[in-house]
Amino acid sequence: MAVVETRVLRKTFGDVAAVDGIDLRTEEGEYLVLLGPSGCGKTTLLRMIAGLERPTDGEVLIGERVVNDLPPRARRIAMVFQSYALYPHKTVRANIAFPLAARGVDKDEQEKKIRWAAALLGIEQLLGQKPRQLSGGERQRVALARALVREPQVFLLDEPLSNLDAKLRALAREELKEFQRRVGTTTIYVTHDQVEAMGLGDRIAVLEKGRVQQVGTPYEIYHQPANTFVATFVGSPPMNLFEREGALVGFRPEHLLPEELVAERDGRVPVKLHVERVEYLGSDRYVYGTVPELSGERRVISRLPFTVTTPVDEQDVARFAVGESNLRFFDKQSGERVEPQPLREVGA
Repeated sequence: MAVVETRVLRKTFGDVAAVDGIDLRTEEGEYLVLLGPSGCGKTTLLRMIAGLERPTDGEVLIGERVVNDLPPRARRIAMVFQSYALYPHKTVRANIAFPLAARGVDKDEQEKKIRWAAALLGIEQLLGQKPRQLSGGERQRVALARALVREPQVFLLDEPLSNLDAKLRALAREELKEFQRRVGTTTIYVTHDQVEAMGLGDRIAVLEKGRVQQVGTPYEIYHQPANTFVATFVGSPPMNLFEREGALVGFRPEHLLPEELVAERDGRVPVKLHVERVEYLGSDRYVYGTVPELSGERRVISRLPFTVTTPVDEQDVARFAVGESNLRFFDKQSGERVEPQPLREVGA
């Protein structure tokens, strides 16, 4: 395993900066997730680390060595793509063996490594089959096995779960995390799915418009967003955000509760919620409403777990509240998070 670092890394396509001066560093053995919307530059960044795109400016370092001029095969990395890129006419065994054969590894050593990787990923029984005979999850494991036999210093994964259905994605996510823990290889994983990012990453780098908006643990990204982009991109439903008393104020939907459930000692801030719609989703109840007294965006969402049985009906004017410690404040111009400010009420 190795440290991966980018220094003021930049990639332009014509007048468009797909990656705009990114400084990023992993720890050895870390699982780092690059999270952001489509077009934010995360795949371009990954491809520059892999050597599949040449930077316009800046440096890529792997194991403390600048690798800008090294081809992908010399970087000791292995990349797993969204499509898995398996050879359809080859068996699973031949697909896994391909990088070994390309390096001239003898047949006995190839078979030893194939058996080891297949056992690690639980696909020994699939070695004689063709990719078309496999499920999406099995193809993913074959792609991982092919990457693993190269004994890379770094794994680079580009949205490898995006072709799987929701149930299989959850299972594959768990398997990926367990696999990475066992092999201990530094891993950089690209996704636009915040659930994947939160579930997999030791740390998450949130990107937007070619720039890193925040790097932190899943807890830090969710509870201490660096700016309004991170606050509203991470979280489902997203953070409620509105203008009040000269600042942008935000709070998570799960922190907006019926008033009696928020302890006064926590600095209870009242919210008079004009309920428009209540949505039942099994374990949660979403309450959509407005706070007419607010300026700017007045619509807010409350997420109530099924254990909260307080009746809330459409067209009600309900007394809700949020704990003062759960409020986040942002600069109106820059969107950057600022120090907490006193707030007597959100809307009353």
